[in-house]
Amino acid sequence: MLDALVGFPTVSRDSNLPLIDFVEDYLASHGITGHRIPNEDGTKAGFVAQVGPNVEGGVVLSGHTDVVPTDGQAWTTDPWTVVEKEGRLYGRGTCDMKGFVALAVNAMVDAKTRDLKRPLQIALSRDEEIGLLGAPDVAQALLDYYPKAGAVIVGEPTNMGVVTGHKGCEGLYVNVRGFEVHSSKYFEGVSAIMYAARLVEWCRKRTEANRDATPTAIAALYDPPFTTLHCGVFNGGTAANITAKDCFFTLDIRCVGDEDPKDYVAELRALADELEVEMRAIHPDTGIDFDFIPGPGVAPEVDGAAEALTRRLTGDNSVRTVSYGTDGGWFQKMGFSTVICGPGSIDQAHQPDEYIEISEFEKGAKMLAKVLDTLEEE
Repeated sequence: MLDALVGFPTVSRDSNLPLIDFVEDYLASHGITGHRIPNEDGTKAGFVAQVGPNVEGGVVLSGHTDVVPTDGQAWTTDPWTVVEKEGRLYGRGTCDMKGFVALAVNAMVDAKTRDLKRPLQIALSRDEEIGLLGAPDVAQALLDYYPKAGAVIVGEPTNMGVVTGHKGCEGLYVNVRGFEVHSSKYFEGVSAIMYAARLVEWCRKRTEANRDATPTAIAALYDPPFTTLHCGVFNGGTAANITAKDCFFTLDIRCVGDEDPKDYVAELRALADELEVEMRAIHPDTGIDFDFIPGPGVAPEVDGAAEALTRRLTGDNSVRTVSYGTDGGWFQKMGFSTVICGPGSIDQAHQPDEYIEISEFEKGAKMLAKVLDTLEEE
C-alpha cells in the first residue's frame, strides 16, 4: 500500500485525485464505501469512510494525502518509488505522511474482519501542506455522514509519541499596492517594496521581543517557547529604477497556546493603517491588503478521550507539544477529542531522501491493530 501511495506525486500544487481514486476503489473492492469531498474547482478532494456499526464513540484515523515538492532537492533515489535500504523506506511522503495513511487504509480493511462494537473511520485531507485547507471539509463530512467519533488520531510523525498540543499555523498574505515613478523621483512615487519591508521588519522585531520575554507556563511547553512571525515569500518590483507598483509577501504565524494570532494581525494591521496614510498622501490608489488564513492549534485537553486512548495503546505517558501544525487543530475546533501520534520522525519531513524507519512503520501497524482490539470491546 505504501508503494502505491508514494507512486502518486501528489504535490500540493497538483491534483490528488488519482490517489483518491485508488483508495476509493481499493476500499470499495473490500466492501467499504465512502464519500468524496471535492474542492471548489473539483481538481482535488478529501475522502471519508467508515467500517463498523453506525454508533457514536468510534475512532478516526486522520491523514493528509498531499506532499511537499522535491524541486531543487538532492535526492539519491527516485522520490516517487519506495526504496528499501538499511532498515529504512525512502520516498517522498513515506514519513509525512503516506506511511500512516497506508497503515490507516490497511486498518480499514482489517476492520471488516472484526466484530466491532464501535466504528473505525478514516479521514484523508487535501492541501494540508499549504495551509491545512482541506481539514475543515473532512471534519465536517465526518459529522455530516457518520455518528460522532470519540477520538481522532492524527498520524503525523511523532516517533509514536503522544502529542497533545501544537502551535497554531496561521497564514497571512499581504499585498502592498504602490505607485510607479522613475526612481530618480522617488518621493513622487510609492514603493510597495519599501513599505512592505517596514511591515516585515516589524515582524522581525516582534518575534525577537517574544524570544527575549520570560515565557509563560503554557509557552514553556513549546520549542521554541514563544510565538514566531516568519516571512517566507517576498516578491515585488519590475526594475531597479522604478518604484515598485506591487509587493506580495507571506507571514507564517505560529502561536503558543495562550496567545491568539488575531492579536498579532491586529497589531500589524494598525501599523499598516499608519503606513497607508503616508502612502495615500502621495497617491490615493495605494494601500495594503491582508488575507488571513486560519490554521488552529491543538490545545491539551483535560481528561481528553483521544489522549487517554492513545496513551493506553502506546504506553507513552510523557508530556509533549510540538511547534509544527497539523489537521488536528481543525478537528478539535469542530468538537472532536484529538491527539497527534504516528510513525516516523518529523526531522525527515520535507527532506531530500525522506525516509521512515521500518521499525517505526511496524510500531504504527501494531498501534492500529490495538485500536481495532479496543473497538471490539463492549
